[in-house]
Amino acid sequence: MDESPQEPRRFRGLPHRSLLGFSVPVATTRLARLLGLAYLDREDAGEGLLIPRCSRVHTFGMRFDLDLVFLGEDDRVIELRRSVPPGEWISCPEAVAVLELPSP
Repeated sequence: MDESPQEPRRFRGLPHRSLLGFSVPVATTRLARLLGLAYLDREDAGEGLLIPRCSRVHTFGMRFDLDLVFLGEDDRVIELRRSVPPGEWISCPEAVAVLELPSP
């Protein structure tokens, strides 16, 4: 799937995936993995970001709260953290991926 014209530069060229009703870029580069949705305005974050091979994320540099969906094998939801504020470290050791979503 092609990226949208408004997509942040760090997400351009990344593969996209539909997951749990969201269509999100997949963080396959170091920059996308490191920054996630940090330093983006809410309207520029899109539906979110999938970070594979990940069980711990930070919310430093966030300009809005996040809903974090920790995923296990076969994309099953292991843990959901809602409205996580900026400046936190959140982990779920059993997770194999994290779906970062802007909180409503």
